[in-house]
Amino acid sequence: MRGFLSRMLGASCIALLMTAGTAPLSSSFAQAAQKPYEPTVGQQGKDVVWVPTPQALVDRMLDMAKVTPKDILYDLGSGDGRTVITAAKRGVNATGVEFNPDMVALSRRNAQAEGVGDKAKFIQGDIFATDFKHATVVTMFLLSELNLRLRPTLLNMKPGTRVVSNTFDMSDWEPDEQVQANVNCTSYCRAMLWIVPAKVEGNWQLGSDFLSLDQQFQMVMGTYKGAKVSGKLKGDQITFQAGGQTYTGHVSGNKMEGTVGGAKWTAVKK
Repeated sequence: MRGFLSRMLGASCIALLMTAGTAPLSSSFAQAAQKPYEPTVGQQGKDVVWVPTPQALVDRMLDMAKVTPKDILYDLGSGDGRTVITAAKRGVNATGVEFNPDMVALSRRNAQAEGVGDKAKFIQGDIFATDFKHATVVTMFLLSELNLRLRPTLLNMKPGTRVVSNTFDMSDWEPDEQVQANVNCTSYCRAMLWIVPAKVEGNWQLGSDFLSLDQQFQMVMGTYKGAKVSGKLKGDQITFQAGGQTYTGHVSGNKMEGTVGGAKWTAVKK
């Protein structure tokens, strides 16, 4: 009997020790599993590694685009959500597109913490498969080769759409403006702005003569009344020189109209 009790007490002690030893371990594992996701600068993403845009440059990029509460902004490759969140704080309808679902969840938490959880939206998806044609402002921090893949889509957006990139260019599509953030920014501090130009290449009936235009992005060149034409587009606004006169006007589909030397002019595409 004594031996039986001894064996029983020994088994009970072992069971208690095993229980006491495993409880803290289970708790530790649970705490580790619940630890919030924290991204690492330089971590690999679908198309690029993640490096956050300095906040000073985020502010400059939005200033360059002259965002207002009337705008619809899409940030392509939105990372931790800072550009979208900053835009939402300015009253902008802002959406981020990010492939990494952990970054999307982090962005939503950050938006909630900043008080714009109901205004800043985040989509988990591929930037090359996402429809953002209704955007009036597009922001991005990608590589130049990715910008080039996006360029045809951007050029087909509504004239006047503003595109702002951190550091990386669009090859031979020259920016309309660029700035350097020199305060509170030590790397990746250059922002470039493009304004999607209207399409004007072709022949236009201007008065009794033809205005023949070629177009290279926002730059226009051609002939009118035998004289060379050179000019520039800024969205749907056009300015060009021909025969010693400066024409300014507005492009609306197959019609242009404006003023030259105080007189009105109208051109219709043929």
